[in-house]
Amino acid sequence: MLRAATRGPIFRDIAAQTTGLSIATVNRQVSALLSAGLLRERADLTASGAVGRPRVPFEVDTDSYVTLGVHIGSTVTRIVAADLSGRILGGLEIATPQTGQDAALTIVARSAKAFLDRLPRRRPLWTGVALAGRVDSAAGVVDHPRLGWQAAPVAAVFSSVLDLPVSVSTHVEAMAAAELLLTPREPAEESRPGSSLFVYARETAGVAVTLHDRVHTPANGPGSIAHLPTGSDVDCTCGRRGCLEAAIGERALLERAVRKGVLPKPEAPRRPAITDLYRAADSGNAAARGLLIERAEILGRAAALVRDMLNPDRVVLGGQAFTGWRPGMERVARAFAESTTLPAADLRISRFGGRVQEFAAAVTSVSVFYADPLSAMRRATRAR
Repeated sequence: MLRAATRGPIFRDIAAQTTGLSIATVNRQVSALLSAGLLRERADLTASGAVGRPRVPFEVDTDSYVTLGVHIGSTVTRIVAADLSGRILGGLEIATPQTGQDAALTIVARSAKAFLDRLPRRRPLWTGVALAGRVDSAAGVVDHPRLGWQAAPVAAVFSSVLDLPVSVSTHVEAMAAAELLLTPREPAEESRPGSSLFVYARETAGVAVTLHDRVHTPANGPGSIAHLPTGSDVDCTCGRRGCLEAAIGERALLERAVRKGVLPKPEAPRRPAITDLYRAADSGNAAARGLLIERAEILGRAAALVRDMLNPDRVVLGGQAFTGWRPGMERVARAFAESTTLPAADLRISRFGGRVQEFAAAVTSVSVFYADPLSAMRRATRAR
């Protein structure tokens, strides 16, 4: 019911049609959510002069509460505040601490608390943390090989510092959830949700699958495409050559650009950034353009390979490796079309563009209220 009301004021009979519930069930749920403070009625939108009991629409209370989302990337961490509709109210970026896992988590959690303390007029309810690696959502612990973390107590550290309940999610699954929960969909998708493959690429690469409006979460954690063979000659930390992450990761790409003389050698305190490579390509540097086209074609072929294995109804591409350099997307689509052995696919870019990590963090912090709002509200109240 909370999800049905996130798109603006809605009448009870329309909510019943949307959710397939009876009017009696809708009335009970709406009354309970109004009492909990998660919904509010909009008497100002009641039609004047109507005969009989007035129809009063309701909507999510987007003014009283805030949730805190954190996306911990390999190099950059994003911290965002969101309302209960998933709308991002503000945020900041910090460098991901390259220290021991406990110290790094404490630094990020304290930065999140300092940010949250600047929002005094809203009551904080929940924290969501999204990141790569192998995530045990029930225990709130994470193995993150890129950061050198093993059984990192993510939920425990954030809960201790912020004094809020904490959800921890694999970031690619959270991105796929954001596509489902936080974006309007076409009528055909509403009536026939089908399946989606979400492919993410930036510093890391990953996939998630959604089936009938739910993100598929394997019991022993998501699968990995990090070491998918690409045919490139780039060395991987695993000892093999041509693994996907080694071929498309930003740091590895920048190192190749420096070795080829496309970018200058790093001098403290500034290191080359991926935007430097984009600018070089846009200004006509053929070597820079060649590196980016090679990455785009590798991504297109990899996405096609996974698509052929799973044959989803649609394929969604997210992450700055897809969205950061606009000319690259044409090459991704072409390589995808040339590599897939199945009929033409519904291939699309994530609606969140370059903010996909922020919305992954936001949905991790609010999705518990969509799944079981009254239970989540009770937990949030007890935590404070």
